Amino acid sequence: MTIMKKIRLGMIGGGIGAFIGDAHRRASRICNDYELVGGVFDADYERSIEFAKNEGIDLKRCYKSVEDLISAETKMAAGQKMEAVAIVTPNALHYPFAKSLLLAGFHLVCEKPMTMTVAEAVELEELVEKTKLTFALTHTYTGYPMVRQMKDLIASGVLGTIQRIDAQYYQGWINSIIHGTESRITGVWRLDPKHAGASSCMGDIGVHAFNLIEYTTGLEINEVLSDLNPVKEDVKLDLDGTVLLRFGKNLKGVIRSSQVCGGEENNLTIAVYGSKASLKWGQENPNYLYMLSDTEPAKTFKPAHGYNMAFAESSHTMPSGHPEGIYEALANIYKGAAKSIRGEKFTPGEFPTVHDGVRGMKFIHAVVDSNKAGNIWKKL
Repeated sequence: MTIMKKIRLGMIGGGIGAFIGDAHRRASRICNDYELVGGVFDADYERSIEFAKNEGIDLKRCYKSVEDLISAETKMAAGQKMEAVAIVTPNALHYPFAKSLLLAGFHLVCEKPMTMTVAEAVELEELVEKTKLTFALTHTYTGYPMVRQMKDLIASGVLGTIQRIDAQYYQGWINSIIHGTESRITGVWRLDPKHAGASSCMGDIGVHAFNLIEYTTGLEINEVLSDLNPVKEDVKLDLDGTVLLRFGKNLKGVIRSSQVCGGEENNLTIAVYGSKASLKWGQENPNYLYMLSDTEPAKTFKPAHGYNMAFAESSHTMPSGHPEGIYEALANIYKGAAKSIRGEKFTPGEFPTVHDGVRGMKFIHAVVDSNKAGNIWKKL
């Protein structure tokens, strides 16, 4: 039996106290395909060094800047240098770092949103096509087994004609910030257009609902009409909003998203309604996929059962009845990226690609433009 060598992974950002960086590291360990060998873990080099010491990483590979990382790593022998890099920085840094790393020959795992503008996203898509490198965008919810089951059930036609699509993503965590002091508002990078981009709510969480819709249905949203709300006068970006969706003449939908719903935690749901049956899934109870029908009792699908489609069955990590969550979903994306990096065969949909990043940026900017123009329809 051939023992597969682990992919040497670097990380930009994600140092001490960074939730998303910790999630990426856990996911890479769960799928067991990567070894974290170095990176630029913090803009503060001393904090980056402290993190590297805590993780047992060779301090020689704890770099002051991305430029230093690229310079040092590209000089190493093929069997030693980093092969892939995870970018887990604030939004504004995704594009410049991704571009530099792609040009230097590194495969990428990148947090969303991929860039700040549509033009930047298109440029990265062209660069990925040119270099033939792997680019995985971490729309993590696509890694859940029951989301993948939903995707394949819809593709099989069991819902009949799709007639309505609803998605929502509700959180409440920003309430404590906007109703606190002004210094707290200005100190949160997600509320600063320079770091977050054109949108807070839709750019951070609404785009996940958008991505889930296109991922599970295989359909593309053609037009959007949005009504966004910053909630307070001193907040520069949207914290709440509703987006009407047009897929075609006879198919409509809606995305409702908010970061100010008191008491909500991470309430992401999607429902796809068809002429024969419908499917509903929610992130806070991710092991349950519900099928509704006018002619049969409701059905419940769960991971690790032979009745599931092959894609869903290849995506669970535990036997039936053992709950899995966000780390395992992200690990599935890392697993798919590893197959691509190694040149192995993988199933379309095992990891979101740079194209999903382009679609996401088109959604975010169309939504913001629709709202600014007086709540009118805008094409993606």
